[in-house]
Amino acid sequence: MNLIKNLSQQASQAARTLLTLKEESKNTILRTMAASLREHCAPILAANHLDLNQARADNLPDAMLDRLMLNEERIEAMATGIETIATLPDPVGKLRDLGTQPNGLKISKMRMPLGVICMIFEARPNVTADAAALCFKSGNAVILRGGKEALNSSKAIAEVLQAVLRSFELPEALITVVPTAERALLMDLMQQRDHIDVIIPRGGEGLINFVTDNSKIPVIQHFKGVCHLYIDKEADLEKALNLLLNGKTQRTGVCNALEGLIVHRDIMAQFLPLVSYALKIHKVKVNACKTAFAFFEDATLLADDQFGEEYLSLEIAIKVVDNMSQALDHIHQFGSHHTEVICTEDRMRAALFQRLVDASVVMINASSRFSDGGELGLGAEIGIATTKLHAYGPMGLESLTTEKYLVSGDGQIRA
Repeated sequence: MNLIKNLSQQASQAARTLLTLKEESKNTILRTMAASLREHCAPILAANHLDLNQARADNLPDAMLDRLMLNEERIEAMATGIETIATLPDPVGKLRDLGTQPNGLKISKMRMPLGVICMIFEARPNVTADAAALCFKSGNAVILRGGKEALNSSKAIAEVLQAVLRSFELPEALITVVPTAERALLMDLMQQRDHIDVIIPRGGEGLINFVTDNSKIPVIQHFKGVCHLYIDKEADLEKALNLLLNGKTQRTGVCNALEGLIVHRDIMAQFLPLVSYALKIHKVKVNACKTAFAFFEDATLLADDQFGEEYLSLEIAIKVVDNMSQALDHIHQFGSHHTEVICTEDRMRAALFQRLVDASVVMINASSRFSDGGELGLGAEIGIATTKLHAYGPMGLESLTTEKYLVSGDGQIRA
């Protein structure tokens, strides 16, 4: 408990140093962090190699290995993401005028940092850089508690970023990595409500549920990604097939990959043979409802209550529906409030889909793989929130702040 309490106290004290740091200074430091990541690519990859070797020895699934693996391209993506964050407007201090009361009180709201953010994540070493940069720009300290799978990688990345902080005479506690992955330390972290303002878990369903059930600190859930593509009766079938293949096969072990395909009955006879051929080429395992099952050679038949799995692999569930209302019902029952896509050339049906679907990102004729902070103009993301308090969807800079009321008067007293 002493270790975690000390780290939390230091992070809380460090966060106060950012309150007076000007945006130009933040941006200079972020650009220096990006350059330093590139300069230290070799030691970061060496640390990641240790993690990968252990993960393979532990027989971790391919999806987790993919998330864990770093290479020069992914380190460059981390650096580029930090540089993009440096170009974005700083939300801290942004004012919103709420007008003047009849008694002359002037009311406004100002954006302010949350304070100390604790990230709990599994095999995602890139979270270390993304979260550190986003929290720093938005005026927050961050405590990073990665799983044992990514510990060496996370520590190596954090050491590079902390060295930059020291060079600018800032406390390295602004970016803290819990040095071990002991389960007991995780429990200690979740009790530090005097020093940590919010916890954001990123990982599997088990991790999210464990943190939600045990934390005394508010939790922003970043739940699993059971993402669907609905092929409407007015869809362009070539466009639909491209969206399916990109969403399912471009990268499988990520939360914005497609896990479900919903097809309108009116176009199933034209579309599903194309799907069968394409998925066979890409070696995608098919799980299908009774109606779709007939179009595939080696499909597994699913009962009506067996949908909603997050496969994170070359595997997909396919459902045929009679109308869009049934598609919406299926998404409501089996979706995870992450990302849902419609393929249609009918603008009114597309707009209705976007209005009625309850997901943090709802797309028309675009791959689910674009449900990503970097792709949506946020530079990077701390995760994709699937709860609605206070953020929903990819969390960028503004989502890491809150608002406080500013009230200005001239001696008014309440009667």
